Amino acid sequence: MDVNNSRLEKQMKFLSEIEKLKIVYRQNGIIDGTRQENSAEHSWHISLMAFILMEYCREKIDITIVIKMLLIHDLVEIYTGDTFLYDQEKRDQIKEDEAEAAAKIFSLLPSDQKDEYLKLWNEFEERKTKESQYAAVLDNFQPLLNHYITNNQNIKGKKLTKSQIIKKKEFIKNFSEEIWNFAVKIIDDSVNIGLYNID
Repeated sequence: MDVNNSRLEKQMKFLSEIEKLKIVYRQNGIIDGTRQENSAEHSWHISLMAFILMEYCREKIDITIVIKMLLIHDLVEIYTGDTFLYDQEKRDQIKEDEAEAAAKIFSLLPSDQKDEYLKLWNEFEERKTKESQYAAVLDNFQPLLNHYITNNQNIKGKKLTKSQIIKKKEFIKNFSEEIWNFAVKIIDDSVNIGLYNID
């Protein structure tokens, strides 16, 4: 293989750039409580969840598309940082910046791959396909599980209420009753240990 191949060089530039996702930290914690979870760890976790929980999808899905979406959906955070789910004003403001960041990161790839991954990123954002809806379910469910199993004291400091969380997450029940019922249990258990406030 020609190591000076321009296609390979572009791919390697992209793969080098996405190393930066490992230093984008989220609100979630890790199990030993020593630091916050980074966005690369989050992407890995929900990608594995996609395989494990696939049996609870009401419709047949293309798991390869879901995994691709989950692995790339947060790459924009390399340039924009992570935006807290419950900061709605900032989330509304950052949409344009995230679209620009997606164009920037995927433009590092050869044109065919750039087009494919930019299309997948937009599909995830729009949530119109069953694959993007499943990806969104996992992206929203994982923090609930994380907060509970890590006893996340950082999230406790955010003073979130049960109704706030339900409002953001209740779309899950339209996709999977089983995952939603488990999510509600996790929310209630998190209230009981003081991570979230009761209304």
